Amino acid sequence: MCTTCGCGPASSHQHDHEHTHEHEHRHGDLSHTHPHPHSHDHDHGDQHHHHDHLHDDGQPHQHNHDEVHRSRKISIEEDGLAKNNRLASFNRALFKEKGILVLNLVSSPGSGKTTLLERTLRDLSGNYRCAVIEGDQQTDNDARRIAATGVPVKQINTGAGCHLDAHMVMHATEAFDLDQLDILFIENVGNLVCPAAFDLGEAHKVVVLSVTEGEDKPLKYPQMFHNSDLMLLNKVDLLPHLTFDVAQCKQYAGRVSHDLAILEVSATSGQGLDAWYGWLQQELGR
Repeated sequence: MCTTCGCGPASSHQHDHEHTHEHEHRHGDLSHTHPHPHSHDHDHGDQHHHHDHLHDDGQPHQHNHDEVHRSRKISIEEDGLAKNNRLASFNRALFKEKGILVLNLVSSPGSGKTTLLERTLRDLSGNYRCAVIEGDQQTDNDARRIAATGVPVKQINTGAGCHLDAHMVMHATEAFDLDQLDILFIENVGNLVCPAAFDLGEAHKVVVLSVTEGEDKPLKYPQMFHNSDLMLLNKVDLLPHLTFDVAQCKQYAGRVSHDLAILEVSATSGQGLDAWYGWLQQELGR
């Protein structure tokens, strides 16, 4: 269960206990061993209780455990993110050592990021060696679409979970020979909330926003747009049929993050894709 956002099976009992052990991971001819912290968190849900105690003077005193519960929950959340960040740092160091550009693609469901990724992989074939990690709660539908491009892909199903984390990505990379990759695309679970908080070890978060979603998405979900380095404004081929205000959307995005680069693209028409591919080439050269 995700102790930060509460996603996962709807269990009603929470304990926090941790154990650490070591795993050996092999990437091609390189093997390495590192510790894996695991925490088992079980939520007590919203059940709160009160206790009456007698003080020395015989007077009853009531304790409300709601505040204790909330404080403990915050502590668990912070601890969970700290563990994730440690593993993300390990991932980032490994990717840097291998010279791989790793991108975390995030968006709402239905933004068109899988279609955009399919087009990108086909257009880049022969130029860059790519692989994909696909994150969805259920099914391998998107992974099969990616596999049809000829690019190696690893599916992660999160069940009731609403985001990928660094530990999932760490294990998923074992499916690839990292020495034979230039770019690793991670297509996160469709969600503009929780994936914003979880570092996977990527070089950049790339947020995909389609023109069918509304101009004010950056204001409604500011953390995601603030934490991203590039926004791909997708499906711009549909603009003649919509009332979407591109200038207003860019203004909202700029209010959330002054450093957010924005490209207008369409996987269907190919509009703006040269700029997207140019951005990838630039980042590979860094």
